[in-house]
Amino acid sequence: MFDVKDKVIIITGAGKPDGQGAAEAKLLAEAGGTIYITDVLDETGEATAQDLGPNVHYAHLDVTSEEEWNRLVADIYGRHGRLDGLVNNAGVWLGTGILDTSAEEMRRVIDINQLGVFLGMKAVGPIMCEAKQGSIINVGSAASLRVGVYFWHNTMTAHAYTATKWAVHGMTKAVAMEFAPNNVRVNSIHPGPIETSMLGGDIEDIAASLPMKRLGQPSDVASTVLFLMSDASPFMTGAQISIDGGATV
Repeated sequence: MFDVKDKVIIITGAGKPDGQGAAEAKLLAEAGGTIYITDVLDETGEATAQDLGPNVHYAHLDVTSEEEWNRLVADIYGRHGRLDGLVNNAGVWLGTGILDTSAEEMRRVIDINQLGVFLGMKAVGPIMCEAKQGSIINVGSAASLRVGVYFWHNTMTAHAYTATKWAVHGMTKAVAMEFAPNNVRVNSIHPGPIETSMLGGDIEDIAASLPMKRLGQPSDVASTVLFLMSDASPFMTGAQISIDGGATV
C-alpha cells in the first residue's frame, strides 16, 4: 500500500543532497516512482539525481517562472503520458521582522514560497483533473500553524517567511476544494526544525526546546510525503499535517 509504483512525480527545490527534497526523492524512488527533482542549482541538482539512482532525474526549474513550469510539465507528460504527483518543496528562509524587511526582499520570498506553489498547482492541475487522479503536497511550515515556533531565531516572527507559509496553508485548502470533484488530492505538510543546511541557530538549544528533544530529519518529512503520495491516503485532501516533534501542540 505504501508504494508509488509507476507514478511520475515532480519535487521542486530538491537539488541539495542534504535537503528534504532529496530525501523525499530517494524514498519515493525506492517505492517505485519515477521522480523528477528540480532546482536552479544545476550542477548540484544533476549530481544529486545521479547519486539517488536511475529512477531520479534532474530538470532545471525556476519556480517563479510560469513559462518554465509549463515547459517542464509538458516535457514530462510528453515522455510518460502521465503525471501523478507534485511536491511543492522549494522555498527560502528570511528571518527578519517587518521593520527590517525591504519591499524587494518581501517580493523575492513571496515569489519563491507563494507564487511558486501557485504556479506549480496551476501547471499540473489540468493534467491531473483530466486523468481524475493525482496528489499535490505543498510544504508549509510549523510557523504557519503557530507564529512563535521559531523563537530561537533573533526575530520571533520571521515576517516574510511566516506570511508566505500561511499563504501556502490557505491556498492548499482552497485548491483542495476546487480539485476534489476530479479526485485530485491537495494536502500540506508543516515541518518544524529539520536538520538541514537551511536550519539556523544553535542546534542543541533548538533540539532541547522541542517536546521530543530532538531535531527532525529529512527522512521524517519524506515518510509523510510517501504516505500522502501513495494509495494509502485516498480520502485525504485539504489536510494539514505537522511534522515538528510537538512544537505546535
